[in-house]
Amino acid sequence: MTFIKVFSKWSEMSLMLRILVGLIIGTILGLVVPQWHGIGILGTVFVSALKAVAPILVAVLIIASIAKAGKGLGPRFSVVISRYLLSTFIAALCAVVGSFLFPVTMQLSDVADQASPGSLTDVFVNLLSNMVSNPIVSISNGNYIGILFWSILVGLALKITASQPTIDMVQDFSDVFTYIVNWIIQCAPFGIMGLVFVSVSETGLEVFTTYGHLLMLLVGCMLVNTLVFNPLISYLMLHSNPYPLLFTCLKESGLQAFFTRSSAANIPVNMELCQKLGLDEEFYSVSIPLGSAINMDGAAVTITVMTLAVANTVGVDVSFASALFLGIIATLAACGASGVAGGSLLLVPMACSFFNISSDIAMQAVAVGFIIGVVQDSVETALNSSGDVFFTATAEYYDRKKNEKLNK
Repeated sequence: MTFIKVFSKWSEMSLMLRILVGLIIGTILGLVVPQWHGIGILGTVFVSALKAVAPILVAVLIIASIAKAGKGLGPRFSVVISRYLLSTFIAALCAVVGSFLFPVTMQLSDVADQASPGSLTDVFVNLLSNMVSNPIVSISNGNYIGILFWSILVGLALKITASQPTIDMVQDFSDVFTYIVNWIIQCAPFGIMGLVFVSVSETGLEVFTTYGHLLMLLVGCMLVNTLVFNPLISYLMLHSNPYPLLFTCLKESGLQAFFTRSSAANIPVNMELCQKLGLDEEFYSVSIPLGSAINMDGAAVTITVMTLAVANTVGVDVSFASALFLGIIATLAACGASGVAGGSLLLVPMACSFFNISSDIAMQAVAVGFIIGVVQDSVETALNSSGDVFFTATAEYYDRKKNEKLNK
């Protein structure tokens, strides 16, 4: 009975707090009893579980999102969608520039035999060959480029030919695997305890210095995009000071999303904020849920920075042109990031495959991402979710301004 009470209390704690507890315990055990190698098995099992389910999750999420996408969104929706995507792409470019100015590496194992693409042509050849690989083989091998390509085709085909019950069934499969990933992520505190134990027992506390640099780069790129480039986009549209609106969104939406770490869970908060701002309900009732899926500035930063950090670690020489193309890949991948905590991390292997980096190595980077995710994922979600309201309001104000000019 006592065990049940303890387990119940543990389950009621926020995942972020449990991960922090796991991180602290793993650090202490790594320093005090580094010879207890069995603790590291927890990290191995956690990474293996994510590696097994992530390809299927990415496939069904992309298929479902394309199959159920609506039609005829109208002028305001064209504006807000284009700004969502533009902001996400600029975020990826910020991450590229930041990664070149402040390159970081990670503590990964078995990285000596990674092949470096010889030129941009080799990169494209590798991309195209992976893209048209057998879809079943792509899923079993974790070939995320192939998964993305075939999932888009299947989603478009379903959208054109399938009945609504079939599309609903695909969405049900998406929900099922989202739940499975959620269950795995609930085990993240134990997995992270094992991963941190291995890192600390082998390298000492120096490992946190490396992760600290990575975290600073991630958060720094996100903040630059949110505080500089997003307001610039709004200013160029409205020709008025965007910061009062931005700070209102960060305060009333961003803070809530920081703690929930879920853009989907923050949708009601964003709806209420849109109502306070006097926006058209018919517009924001669609644009806010849409933004939670495709306005993924933080996810684009995470995918780009983590991928280039892995490339630096394994010794892949990435040209700036290749990195810019990675920014496009990250933009598209970010729009497919799952709604679970740490969803953007599950797309890092897809981006890594662009540079011929194996899924085994990439999934180690995903595990590192969960270690720093206590801060990284919270900031990412806060900036993504607040951006949904920011660009919805910007598009609404832009449409009003345009109509006022036409009526004069």
